[in-house]
Amino acid sequence: MRGFSSLRIGGSGVTIGTAASARTLGRKAGKLVVGNWKLHGSLAGNEALLGDLLASPVLSAPGVTAAVCVPFPYLAQCQARLSGQVLGFGAQDVSAQVSGAYTGEVSAPMIAEFGARFVIVGHSERRTYHGETDAGVAAKTVRVLDAGMTPIVCVGETLAEREAGETKAVVTRQLEAVLAVLTAEQAVQIVVAYEPVWAIGTGKTATSAEAQEVHAHLRSLLRAKGEAVMDVAVLYGGSVKPDNAAELFSMADVDGGLIGGAALKAADFLAICEAGLPR
Repeated sequence: MRGFSSLRIGGSGVTIGTAASARTLGRKAGKLVVGNWKLHGSLAGNEALLGDLLASPVLSAPGVTAAVCVPFPYLAQCQARLSGQVLGFGAQDVSAQVSGAYTGEVSAPMIAEFGARFVIVGHSERRTYHGETDAGVAAKTVRVLDAGMTPIVCVGETLAEREAGETKAVVTRQLEAVLAVLTAEQAVQIVVAYEPVWAIGTGKTATSAEAQEVHAHLRSLLRAKGEAVMDVAVLYGGSVKPDNAAELFSMADVDGGLIGGAALKAADFLAICEAGLPR
């Protein structure tokens, strides 16, 4: 990602524009690595981390696109620090409402005003701790697209669901709820992230083969929406670290990663980005 002005990557047909313009970011653009800072950060700490990331040549290398999704208060800092830079940024959630008497909510148009590129929707922590439903995640996805940004739609099963053999049924329900409210033209503009809930922050991770199996299934659901939709990027988001990123990224249907704890350390995040470079 070369800032937020209009750009074409490689010869892939992938277009990145301003926050207010429609664009797609499919798997043909190379690996996509997005850091989710969660409830972490400070103005001084962010400045140091962003400075370390921008100082690395890894983010300028062709074949990988990197971004960070930060808490709302730090969007202004990212706008000032990252505008025109190789590192993109976004938010971790969004309201399903555009405006009105909704105390504490932050709308998609508000986020877009800061030049944000991405918005995470339906993260398992939002589903678990805040009771977000499949329908609510679908509504948020539409709001993000309407504001000209890219929603990162999260899906994934709990440990109990996996042990019951319900993994594919769960992620099918979650993804199809979103696809059902989108046209094919809208669907090509999303990113999907598979995050097995049992692997988030636990140090556990799905094996590369387990990740590939679910990603291939998600790809089949996308294909059913339209041939162009099958090329939507599908990220893996379960305890990705420098020592397992290369193997995960080598899988045919793993198009990058949604990174949690490792995104808070410049060396780790850069190592994961480097693992995504073409070999």
